[in-house]
Amino acid sequence: MNLNQVTVPSVDVATAISFYKKLGLQLIVASLPRYARFECPKGAATFSIHQVDKRPKGEGVYVYFECEQLDQQVQDLIEKEIVFDEMPNDKSWRWREARLKDPDGNQLILFFAGEDRRFPPWRLD
Repeated sequence: MNLNQVTVPSVDVATAISFYKKLGLQLIVASLPRYARFECPKGAATFSIHQVDKRPKGEGVYVYFECEQLDQQVQDLIEKEIVFDEMPNDKSWRWREARLKDPDGNQLILFFAGEDRRFPPWRLD
């Protein structure tokens, strides 16, 4: 089994499309106003948005996008007027992360973990 796609809810798919294109995702399906799908710049994973009548309550979805040059990526996005809730910083779990929200409040984490993503020192056998 391989994780192929993650889908997040949106009350305004057109606005979400604009946001995710600024992040660098490649739009491959636009079935407005209900659905859109993107390819990630690296790898074979896809990411999609589907329309909902209202935003889910609570913390919602957390989506992680790995960036090898995290600090530079964040700086480039700031220049495109993307607002971050948390600037890049080192976490106790050995990842470097920056956090932001999409227009619908979905939690996005841009991160770099290197080998620790799959092989942290506390990995189970």
